[in-house]
Amino acid sequence: MTNPDGLLRTVQVRLGNGKTLRLARAGRGTPIVFLHGYPENLQIWCRVAPLLVDRFETVAFDWPGMGFSDEWPGGATPERQAGRLLTILDDLGIVRPVLVGIDMGAQPALVFAAMHPDRVRRLIVMNALVFGDERTSWEIHLLRRFGFNRFALRALPGVILYRAEQTFLPWNTRIDPALRADFHRAFRSPAVRRFITKMCAGYQGTLDRLPSFYDRIESPTLILWAESDHHFPVDQAKRLHRTLPGSMLEIVPGGTHWMTLVRASSVAESIAAFAADDFGRDPGVEPLAG
Repeated sequence: MTNPDGLLRTVQVRLGNGKTLRLARAGRGTPIVFLHGYPENLQIWCRVAPLLVDRFETVAFDWPGMGFSDEWPGGATPERQAGRLLTILDDLGIVRPVLVGIDMGAQPALVFAAMHPDRVRRLIVMNALVFGDERTSWEIHLLRRFGFNRFALRALPGVILYRAEQTFLPWNTRIDPALRADFHRAFRSPAVRRFITKMCAGYQGTLDRLPSFYDRIESPTLILWAESDHHFPVDQAKRLHRTLPGSMLEIVPGGTHWMTLVRASSVAESIAAFAADDFGRDPGVEPLAG
């Protein structure tokens, strides 16, 4: 499942459209498909996925145009990303997975669940901008205003990665050198940063209509949120919880944006329990009646 350096073992697979996709796939059982955001790649799941392979098939990939996957033509709105996800699932022969999205992987997961209810067994949403009018960090506010993110992605990739490590993790915590090197090697590619610039513009331009998808989601949904996400406070999670009747909300104590790295055991336990349909109603879980 993992290499000696602790990273997920990956392969480059060629899809039916001729594009290559970096993929990490292991285990047997109900498939769990993990969707990443930025500036990371599929390795954001390198601590969580290995804890699940004894019970589930785990699947993580670099989004087309990000990490080490080929870019596909066209835009990069959550709807377009959801369409790409459908193509990838079809090519990989995955019919009805548990879908787990974090950060900018969460929006297309929500859209996909709304557009293709028969293709999602369960949905888990983590640490993302799901309502554009809710409070965020000043960094996110700045990046969204006046297209500043386009400038930062073009001219300041090192600063973005540095601030991610500073604000996505607990104070005085750093990621392993091998993981940092993988993130840096991918994110410093001009082609990757051009695609992310396009994706940020697409997400920002469609953010106001994103909630129109939420009331179409039929899949059982777990909103799994970091208690101390610097960028996307739990108000985002609570509002999404109120919006999705029948959803469940769990706050990870002490969790930060990259809680998949520093609270991997807790995150994996919650994913496993929900995916196995035996999610307990313990004090950390708040159900919402439909």
